[in-house]
Amino acid sequence: MLEMFTEPRGVAVIGASTSPEKLGYQVLHNIVQYGYAGAIYPVNPTAEEILGLRAYPSVLQTPDPVDLAVVLVPARIVPGVLDECGRRGLKGAVVISAGFREVGREGRALEQQLIDTARQYGMRVVGPNVLGIIDTVSKLNASFAAGMPRRGHIAFMSQSGALCTSVLDLALGQGIGFSRFYSIGNKADINELDLLQAWAEDPESNVVVGYLEGIADGPRFMQVARNITRRKPFVAIKSGTTSAGSRAVSSHTGTLAGSEKAYDAAFRQVGIVRAGSVQDLFDYAQAFARLPVPESDAVAIVTNAGGPGIMASDAVERAGLRLASLTPEIQQHLRAALPHAASVANPIDVLGDAPADRYALGIEGVLSDPNVGMVIVVLTPQTSTQIPETARVLGELARRYRKPTFAVFMGDQAIRPALSILAEHSVPNYQVPERAVAAMAAMWQHRQWLNTPPLAVETLDVDRKAVREILDGLRQDRRITAGDAEARGILEAYGIPLPKSRLARNADEAVAAAEAIGFPVVLKIASPDILHKTDIGGVKLNLTTASDVRDAFDLMMYRATRHMPEATIWGCQVQQMVKGGKEVIIGINRDPQFGPLLMFGLGGVYVEALKDVTFRVAPIDRREAHEMLGEIRAYSLLRGVRGERPSDLEGITDVLVRISELVSDFPEIVELDINPLLVFPAGQGVLGLDMRLALQA
Repeated sequence: MLEMFTEPRGVAVIGASTSPEKLGYQVLHNIVQYGYAGAIYPVNPTAEEILGLRAYPSVLQTPDPVDLAVVLVPARIVPGVLDECGRRGLKGAVVISAGFREVGREGRALEQQLIDTARQYGMRVVGPNVLGIIDTVSKLNASFAAGMPRRGHIAFMSQSGALCTSVLDLALGQGIGFSRFYSIGNKADINELDLLQAWAEDPESNVVVGYLEGIADGPRFMQVARNITRRKPFVAIKSGTTSAGSRAVSSHTGTLAGSEKAYDAAFRQVGIVRAGSVQDLFDYAQAFARLPVPESDAVAIVTNAGGPGIMASDAVERAGLRLASLTPEIQQHLRAALPHAASVANPIDVLGDAPADRYALGIEGVLSDPNVGMVIVVLTPQTSTQIPETARVLGELARRYRKPTFAVFMGDQAIRPALSILAEHSVPNYQVPERAVAAMAAMWQHRQWLNTPPLAVETLDVDRKAVREILDGLRQDRRITAGDAEARGILEAYGIPLPKSRLARNADEAVAAAEAIGFPVVLKIASPDILHKTDIGGVKLNLTTASDVRDAFDLMMYRATRHMPEATIWGCQVQQMVKGGKEVIIGINRDPQFGPLLMFGLGGVYVEALKDVTFRVAPIDRREAHEMLGEIRAYSLLRGVRGERPSDLEGITDVLVRISELVSDFPEIVELDINPLLVFPAGQGVLGLDMRLALQA
């Protein structure tokens, strides 16, 4: 799909320079230096030869074959250069030149010309404003990077060119290999979705790694990512997610949501392994590129030092993995083979004077144990330690048993001779146990994703026409918030259980409504402008007589008009008084990138104080709804504690699925809260006691 970048028969460097200080020289030098075997054509109207290669005044005059242009001319002439490339029949261009969208309005107009020209000729473009691209398979280094990474099986993309240079330096220092390495800059044409789709089919890439700064089409990104993560791991780091955004929000969900929550939920839902730092990114990527995906989260540790073994054990527990329980047969074998002072309980301590053959006994023992899913081998350099020999033994055994095996050879100078041996045998090495365990946890996360059934969103039997009429009515009244009665109508149309309720415009109607519903009742101020009713005394509970209702109605109307004299007051909502149950909250806030962000958590007045909530991007299915319930800290309260009956978890799940469908069907709903949703014991259902809804302004 992007073979013009991965397998170009010839490359034209447009803007090639005779001056070593200029990028046009440095990029051409990289293409020549690192062994690209195709044709190379420097394009410079004033030079006859550059780096021993004949130069051409225009790409139009270059001979065949030529498939790819690398462009390093001033921004103002890039559209014209691309026009020549199109007329010449080139299929791809890497525009390294800067000075486009990133510099303002004029640059944005130039970038649009660039896009229009490329599309006119069916040409694909990486950039502009990029470091370039590196393809170790074809040995093409079409970049101004200082160095060429070794060939490997990691496909890397980054929106930051500056970060690319740091990553390359890190990779060269740590011996990390890549298959493809793309700086995508402004993403005028080729973006992260194009690369994900291409690399999903790429046999040279075992894992895809990305540094992302922004995603324009969140739903499409999720669709593409969900497809690739079923085939190979996708590890990503996302920057710039700490701000909740500029749009003011008034709901609980909107207050608690934000870009960070949306990205975290979206990545989790499509199987992306999220890294917290660049070092994490490549710690995980090395493991995925070199090792099979684990079948179990049971970890065995082999060490020659007790302290690091304990550190590794603690890290395993903190990461949510578990220490493997070795079979009695393996323990008996190790006890007979190892010195008396050695420990054969996991972690296996082969003692500080262990030579390579003693390490081999411990390593082979745990690798052959059916109870073990992953192995960490910790080595600290001591006087008797055979470091290269141990690395070779470890590599050979890891290759034989095909279980994910991680080396933690601690130190620096002393262990250097072992690093190339470990790399040769595809065993990743980490300087400290915590980094190895973090990579293990990432691999286990991917295994769990592979075991997760595909998304199965239902189409429910709901009354969409009724909701459309209510929303159209709000628009006609030039309102963006729904009153309680309107919100009730919307929720009822989607099958959300609600208590009995009537709108009363005066005290007499309130008394009549209360008598029809049955005492006790609740009174709530009915106004599209009063969002948080309790703040002005707009809610009265447990009214047991007609006199109580009348007095409460009059007092509530007085308080509402006094505190908010400009508010539209419709009267009061008279509602069935419901007792018992536990309070939870369900809501949505529409994220600019991903759309409706669904929230679930502990409800009532505690939602803001405790923030015990979890998020998903809608639409979700029942499996994801169940997962949301289990992720809050208060889940044990819902399951029932100390003999208490469990809450109706199926009832909550059903409401989550219905709200997911509602906000997916009606994109104009930007905020919605049901707070509280009262949850009764299992089999007795749920009731939405209070709700608010806002539309796109």
